[in-house]
Amino acid sequence: MKKKKVGVVCPQCKKEFNYYDSDFRPFCSERCKQIDLGHWLEESYNIPSGEPLQEEDFDKIEQEELKKDS
Repeated sequence: MKKKKVGVVCPQCKKEFNYYDSDFRPFCSERCKQIDLGHWLEESYNIPSGEPLQEEDFDKIEQEELKKDS
């Protein structure tokens, strides 16, 4: 059985590769997969909320920041 061929671009390094040849899909390599995971763990990525922040949201954020610093 022939392997499917689908050319895609790695979301991390922008290298083109065959999607079905990679064990690290949607990334081209383990390195790119680990870099992306690191961004999520460092909270470099975020998902915007559809709702505007309320005053109590700012209070919660401030409290969480204070906890991190202590």
